[in-house]
Amino acid sequence: MVSLLIWLILGFLAGYIAKLILPGADGGGVIMTTIIGIVGAVVGGFIGTLVGYPMVSSFDNIGSSLPSFISSIIGAIVVLVVFRAISGRRV
Repeated sequence: MVSLLIWLILGFLAGYIAKLILPGADGGGVIMTTIIGIVGAVVGGFIGTLVGYPMVSSFDNIGSSLPSFISSIIGAIVVLVVFRAISGRRV
């Protein structure tokens, strides 16, 4: 249960940072930001495996979690751009 809470918090943070990097009038508030961050983490992990970086399934130590968190933010940015393109909002 604690692991799920940690993933939700990290998903929110990744989505929030992505929205800070790409500001815009996106609705949805905290829930949409968290969803974008969680989906972004999956996308970032997938992109990481394509370039040869193994996916990290837990945040046990800072050495492996920092690159994973950064890839989550990059994935959240990609998801945010796609979300805005689909919804017709300006990127």
